[in-house]
Amino acid sequence: MMRPTLLAFTLLLAAVPCTGCGGPEGKSATVTPGNMLTGEVWTGVYFHPIYGNLNLVEQDTSVIGKWQRTDKSAWGEMSGKKVGNVLHFEWKEHKYGLIGPSATSKGRGYFVYGMGPDNIAKLHGEFGLESDEVGAGTWDCVKQMAGKQPIAPDLNSITGETPGGSAGDTGGGFH
Repeated sequence: MMRPTLLAFTLLLAAVPCTGCGGPEGKSATVTPGNMLTGEVWTGVYFHPIYGNLNLVEQDTSVIGKWQRTDKSAWGEMSGKKVGNVLHFEWKEHKYGLIGPSATSKGRGYFVYGMGPDNIAKLHGEFGLESDEVGAGTWDCVKQMAGKQPIAPDLNSITGETPGGSAGDTGGGFH
């Protein structure tokens, strides 16, 4: 009598969704948006020593961006929605010279816009893989300036072309 009851209980537990364990919705960041700093905008170029220059362009409540790793091994693209000083985004990164499932990584992430030393804007962020928004790493960047003006982003400067490679190597893109 005990075994059928134990089996039924085990099957019932297996059918209950696991809240907060990274299921279909994935792990999400727990960040509360604040007001965007007066006179500041998301549009600009932000530097990270590994991910290189992240070019961001905002329009209304959306932000899109592209980057190329400093070692030229991969390039990426992102898009998301901003609320105040927080941007939640989806990203894809494409490895140059590879094709197939391991050529592209994807996930979600977030940035919090803030002010760093010397009144230069910075982004603090995290990213996750697949449906996760956190858990894979941090992504902190500093806005690049030309004197007192932010450097203008150029999304078209980052393509799927292999650096120094053929023009026919496209590597992927937004679909």
